Amino acid sequence: MQRIPAHVGDRIEAIETPALIVDVDAFERNLERMAGATKGTRLRPHAKAHKCVAIAKSQLARGAVGICCQKTDEAAVFVGAGIRDVLVTNEVVVPAKIARLAELARAAHVGVLVDAQPCLAALSKAALRSAATIDVYVEVDVGAHRCGVAPGTPAVELARAAAGAPGLRFRGLHAYQGAAQHLRAPEQRRDAIASAAALARATREAIEAAGIKCEIVTGAGTGTWRHELDSGIYDELQPGSYVFMDVDYGRNVPDADDLRFEQSLFVLASVMSVPADERAIVDAGLKAFSFDSGLPVVHDRPGLVYAKASDEHGVLAVAPDAPPLALGQRMRLVPGHCDPTVNLYDFLVAVSHDVVKAIWRVDARGALG
Repeated sequence: MQRIPAHVGDRIEAIETPALIVDVDAFERNLERMAGATKGTRLRPHAKAHKCVAIAKSQLARGAVGICCQKTDEAAVFVGAGIRDVLVTNEVVVPAKIARLAELARAAHVGVLVDAQPCLAALSKAALRSAATIDVYVEVDVGAHRCGVAPGTPAVELARAAAGAPGLRFRGLHAYQGAAQHLRAPEQRRDAIASAAALARATREAIEAAGIKCEIVTGAGTGTWRHELDSGIYDELQPGSYVFMDVDYGRNVPDADDLRFEQSLFVLASVMSVPADERAIVDAGLKAFSFDSGLPVVHDRPGLVYAKASDEHGVLAVAPDAPPLALGQRMRLVPGHCDPTVNLYDFLVAVSHDVVKAIWRVDARGALG
């Protein structure tokens, strides 16, 4: 386990780097904005973004109905910490994982996605064995082309099977258009969700026409949640990254009426070498970030560009007119992709006005099963 990088009351200069820090004031404003904007709608934030029990409980305290997880081991962490409503937004097919899911359903409301009949049979058998009830959502492919059954008749057939399976409770549809989250132009995101919502609506109507109650249509993410909310078909919203934000979300061009969320998550790094006027090295390299969405960005420091990385080194390009850098100097770096970056750390250091206010464990770090 990582060494605890700081203690409550420390100044930011005392935090051992590299460290994952959260500007707690911006973070709490993000929580409040989303809670206010979705009041009256079921908000089920995705905990894969933060993997942190303390953050999940803050979201629940502001009205969230539960949380989403992506893995059964993630769900186990949150249920074990007392969170009683968890939706695993994924298909679970490995027998040992299905058995764990059924055991979790004895202690909490636990939901899971299905997109094939064999999954239903295995889930039903496990639920009966554990004397539990598992909530089931039929995942519909509404444009992301990842998991999901085709809209319309195939989804109706699967919903009918789910509704009749012992030990299972059919709750509704999962209609997440993940590919739309990072479409850059607002009209692209709007059109993608309009298409997704139309498919979800037609599928729900077909299921209900077959005499099956379809209580919930759930989905949405940080890049598009407003469109799902406005569609009139989504009953539940699943944004996750809004608590932190990252470089990739920052590349999205906002619509005029978009609710803006602040960057609250940073990797705090220290200058470890200044070998030339035009180059400086920080102690946060490939092992300190996820690079799937590109390089990190130096926050609020004009003239500094994170240019390349090796395992333990980050190379900054220093512009000729930038102030000189000193050994040990601290800077905040914005991750390209917040979710997998968080999974690299054991702790989040919550900071307000350069003072450590709390240390939050990344409780579900590495929960890949």
